[in-house]
Amino acid sequence: MRLKGVCYDVGNVMGINWRPNFEPEQVKRELQIIRDDLHCNAVKISGSDINRVTVAARFAADLDLEVWFNPTMWDRGPEETLRYLTKAACAAEELRGEGRSQIVFVTGGELTLFMRGFIEGNSFRARVGNPNLMTVVKAGAHNGPLNAFLARANRSVRKVFHGRVTYASLVWEKVNWNNFDFVGVDHYRTKKLGDRYISMLQAEFVHGKPVVVTEFGHATTHSGIGEDGLLLSTAGLEETTINQASQLLHYKIPLLGRLVRPRLNGEHVRDEAWQADMVVKTLELLDSAGVDGAFIMQFLSQITPYSDTPRYDLDMASSSLVKYYEGGRRGATYPDLNWEPKESFKAVAAYFANH
Repeated sequence: MRLKGVCYDVGNVMGINWRPNFEPEQVKRELQIIRDDLHCNAVKISGSDINRVTVAARFAADLDLEVWFNPTMWDRGPEETLRYLTKAACAAEELRGEGRSQIVFVTGGELTLFMRGFIEGNSFRARVGNPNLMTVVKAGAHNGPLNAFLARANRSVRKVFHGRVTYASLVWEKVNWNNFDFVGVDHYRTKKLGDRYISMLQAEFVHGKPVVVTEFGHATTHSGIGEDGLLLSTAGLEETTINQASQLLHYKIPLLGRLVRPRLNGEHVRDEAWQADMVVKTLELLDSAGVDGAFIMQFLSQITPYSDTPRYDLDMASSSLVKYYEGGRRGATYPDLNWEPKESFKAVAAYFANH
């Protein structure tokens, strides 16, 4: 595959900011490691704050990484989302105007679920939990309104951004790809999909455009995580394992929330080797299928930190390639950083270095 990529979160926001601490120098250092040690040549940078995305994108482009500029505004209506995407496209074009031509603009992602208006429900969780969700999906009722919005967004974005443009779709969103330069699909391999994982992608190759898997990943343990056949995003990976109330209180409530330590539901066994094996096997499948590239979800997650105590080891429910440390702890591999590469980091680095 041409694009060997990883997803890099600079602060997606759903209830809480997924990257509470954004330090530009650390971001620059991490992107350099992504290029030099993880052996990526591309990075999909996502976040709600357009300035954060722009700062990270500038660093990445200066490292000669292909940058997929992916602003995220969730749980808003079409008009507000459209204004936001257009504003972000202006920022991305400024980078291109500075000579950073390898910028690809991602005009939203999984909007059937992340934007209001296609599925009943005012929030992502309400839409995912809507009892009529699968009925709507099977009927394809979401596709017409989605494509109408994407056509508007594409026109608005291209008025201000003159580089390549795509959209990050769910595999069951039937997108009119005539509007875009890449076919982009968020596609997670679950146990329920079995051998259908690649066959579900085949229909995307008929459009005559490069097919890129804009997200895929595997949680660290396999005790039921990510195997229900409806794996949609990072939120989906964490849903059944992390005690959401404790996590929300910890990060959302100033001062008092710090007295609540986020924890896991139930007992789980850490298995980094399983995650590493699954990520590489998926890369092999995608490579053999002929995709133009793939972005692994994800490099780092600050809101799912590692702990030596299993009950508090939220990293067991994270798809990240590194385990994040809180409380000032530093890593052994990179003593200047507060995380340590997992087995999946090493496996991906070896795969990308040799393919």
